[in-house]
Amino acid sequence: MIILRINTRSGVPPYLQIVQQIKHDIRLGLLKKGDKLPTVKEAVTMTAVNPNTVFKAYRELEHQGLVKGQPGIGVFVLNNPDTPPADAQARLTADLTRWIQEARKLGLDDEATEALFHITLRK
Repeated sequence: MIILRINTRSGVPPYLQIVQQIKHDIRLGLLKKGDKLPTVKEAVTMTAVNPNTVFKAYRELEHQGLVKGQPGIGVFVLNNPDTPPADAQARLTADLTRWIQEARKLGLDDEATEALFHITLRK
C-alpha cells in the first residue's frame, strides 16, 4: 500500500499534494492498473486531513482518467503511462540520491533542494 504524506509548509493545497503523490506513484509503476488506492478513512489517518480533501483528490484523479471509483468497493488505478524500465529507474534513483546527499552536504534543506530541482527541471 502507498503511504500519503502532507507537507503543511509547502504552500500546495493538501488535495493537490495527494493528487501529485498518486500520479507520481502511477508514473513510476509503484501503482499499477487494478491497484486499489487507500480508502478515504485510511488516507485521512495517514494525512490528518479532512475526508472531503481526500474525496476532492480522488475526484481530480478520476477526472484525469487515472483512477475509477467503484461505489462500496474502492478507487482503482485505471492505467499506467509509459514508465522507464526498472534498471533505468534504479540507475536514475541512485544518481538522484547522490545529488540529494551532495545538496545536503552543501547545507540545502529539503525545501531548497526541491526548489532547485524544480527550477532545473523547468529549464
